[in-house]
Amino acid sequence: MSAIRLSVRENVLSNPSRITERMYRDYLESLGRGWVAEIDGVVAGFCYADKTDTSIWALFIAPEHEGRGYAKALLALAVDWLFASGARQVRLSTGTGTRAERFYAMQGWTRELADDKDVFYLLARPAEPLRGVIRHRGAKQVSVGDFLEIGYAVQKH
Repeated sequence: MSAIRLSVRENVLSNPSRITERMYRDYLESLGRGWVAEIDGVVAGFCYADKTDTSIWALFIAPEHEGRGYAKALLALAVDWLFASGARQVRLSTGTGTRAERFYAMQGWTRELADDKDVFYLLARPAEPLRGVIRHRGAKQVSVGDFLEIGYAVQKH
């Protein structure tokens, strides 16, 4: 996960040592849950949900795997898990003026506030769960079952 996090072109960490391997483990063991998109045995992206503050702690896709629908599917898994766990709303933040900012707006997230550096989003619990099939370029379908959940129970596909 760290290699992917450090490979992104936007939302770059100003201090890479700020996010430790222990933090990744904490989100799996006690603070939340995580999912990865695995393509041909290689992790292409990941998403972590934080149950303590009902937020998305991380959503990153390796640059060579962008634009294939993996972020949308991973985000849906994480948000659906938070809502199933009782969350009434989910929050996240991203860099101002980034592609991620546009991505979240297109997914129906409501912009709460922004400053020169970050923008904060909120997603209220929908009447219907977010599960299902995610469509992406080329009309190929990626189902949520194509992603591995990491944490307490690993599901193999």
